[in-house]
Amino acid sequence: MGDTTVRTRNGPEAAAAPPKGDEAGRQTATERTLWQRLRRPRRPRIWIELALIGVSYWLYSLVRNAVPEQKSEAMRNADWIWRAEHAIGLGFEEAFNHAVNSVTWLIVGMNYYYATLHFIVTIGVLVWLYRWHPGRYAATRTVLFLTTGVALVGFYLFPLAPPRLMDGHNFIDTVLVHHTWGSMASGDLKHMTNQYAAMPSMHIGWSTWCGLTIFALAKAPWAKILGVLYPVATLVVIIATANHFWMDAVGGILCLAFGFMVVWAWYGALPYQLPRVVAPPARPAFEAIRT
Repeated sequence: MGDTTVRTRNGPEAAAAPPKGDEAGRQTATERTLWQRLRRPRRPRIWIELALIGVSYWLYSLVRNAVPEQKSEAMRNADWIWRAEHAIGLGFEEAFNHAVNSVTWLIVGMNYYYATLHFIVTIGVLVWLYRWHPGRYAATRTVLFLTTGVALVGFYLFPLAPPRLMDGHNFIDTVLVHHTWGSMASGDLKHMTNQYAAMPSMHIGWSTWCGLTIFALAKAPWAKILGVLYPVATLVVIIATANHFWMDAVGGILCLAFGFMVVWAWYGALPYQLPRVVAPPARPAFEAIRT
């Protein structure tokens, strides 16, 4: 059959025909290009990143502290974990807590480590990424955000008392005993934060993110070694200070793995495999002519 025509006041006119193969191909190519643009690494902008980090941390703190402090359930869950660890022969936290607490200078140093490095090192790695690996910054930062976000689900679904708050046990709250400052989980500051959000451990989630990033991207061998040691030292600290069970650390690692999987699915590569530097976005033609 020929092309369909319609009659108008000015005479016959060809009706609009459906897109031909070339036009459909161009539409598909445009959609594919848009999808590729969305997934393409971009140069970060400092004011956007500062605002994003500030708002994200504020929301994290707000949501974390808004989770009901379900003390009875948190205590039951802590007892369950404690029994499970003993059932597999790995319920060593109490003995380790007492052993390290007997060395005053060591446990005091760990108290300050727990209270400060969690933030200092994480912010330092973000700044380093922004400055020296801008092409990898957004993807790596997104892993951290996803890790933290999914942890909020854990806080809500599985309230957990840290070992130092367990009833009927002899764990030592090292911050209270040694009168060190900085912990949001002890002393007067404990009323400002949810005491039963121990699972998963974001000290482990964040420190492992830092360690992997440093190990993967740093050039100096000593920096790579520090990257490996940092999450290991953090694990020792969270157990020695009775702030977490070792199983909380497993939860933190699982949250981090989730973050990496989502970013890998989006970019088609791990963050560390993306180009270190990306070109700035092209300016529109009229701007280039005007300048």
